[in-house]
Amino acid sequence: MGNAPATNRKADSAESVKEFLEKAKDEFEEEWKKNPTNTAGLDEFERIKTLGTGSFGRVMLVQHKSTKEYHAMKILDKQKVVKLKQVEHTLNEKRILQAISFPFLVGLKFHFKDNSNLYMLLEFVPGGEMFSHLRKVGRFSEPHSRFYTAQIVLAFEYLHFLDIIYRDLKPENLLIDNQGYLKITDFGFAKKVKDRTWTLCGTPEYLAPEIILSKGYNKAVDWWALGVLIFEMAAGYPPFFADQPIQIYEKIVSGKMRFPSHFSSELKDLLRNLLQVDLTKRYGNLRNGVNDIKAHKWFQSTDWISVFEKKVEAPFLPKCKSPCDTSNFDDYEEEPLRISSTEKCAKEFADF
Repeated sequence: MGNAPATNRKADSAESVKEFLEKAKDEFEEEWKKNPTNTAGLDEFERIKTLGTGSFGRVMLVQHKSTKEYHAMKILDKQKVVKLKQVEHTLNEKRILQAISFPFLVGLKFHFKDNSNLYMLLEFVPGGEMFSHLRKVGRFSEPHSRFYTAQIVLAFEYLHFLDIIYRDLKPENLLIDNQGYLKITDFGFAKKVKDRTWTLCGTPEYLAPEIILSKGYNKAVDWWALGVLIFEMAAGYPPFFADQPIQIYEKIVSGKMRFPSHFSSELKDLLRNLLQVDLTKRYGNLRNGVNDIKAHKWFQSTDWISVFEKKVEAPFLPKCKSPCDTSNFDDYEEEPLRISSTEKCAKEFADF
């Protein structure tokens, strides 16, 4: 009976996690049903600087004129979204973002549209992308990688409990806040899926074999992507890379990879179980779900509750001089916002 308290503590914590998730799911379902449209207007915000650009728009730092709060405003050109066949993805993104709430997921504060564009106002996360910090240092130590991984595991546990697949994990979509913790951003490929889905989307290096083989897939693709990310953080390069996407896909489907010699045996073991081509053996997709990952010996030193409560000291703090410091982001050419005098794509975005 000597170890009874520890076992009980484990059972208690599993019980409280389940309670937390059940409550979170109820809150999510309630917000999901509401699905409001136009919760603010463009003239309420002062546009300051472009933080990033993409195929159908840009992200800008803005300040809310009355509350003085800073936000990252994602501006999407409706006609480009339609042309690139991303209407459903964009509506999913807005609908999911307005309904979720979790410490390591970027929050949506407002959303609205005008004749030309869709706007999503997200939390501004001043530390910039993990991608740029990783490139600067080459690779992260295992404790550093583990700190970030733990937050993503918790975020995926939350999303998957809500039946949401994220589908776009990569260092460019991970922002670092001023406490050194992560915020997952860009929900453009996120989708509420009860069972399985078939869409081919994601970044070549991070695609799971079952997506490449057009087999129909489930939440397990996120755990595969997590394996790729952990490898890339700890090695400085992804496990499957080549010049052409087709060559990358061949490597992924074969599942063969070579570990750097500095990887610990625990890390290699975890990666073999996440980067597992056979779905019946992939961690996160087995009977114990996420608990196989959380209980893995690579995470032996991780206190999951303390990570969730942001009580663990971050291994790296980005330099942020003020709440509106943009020095951790690249500079982009500014362009005036052009808004048409007639409404574009009204039908497609009626629900936005």
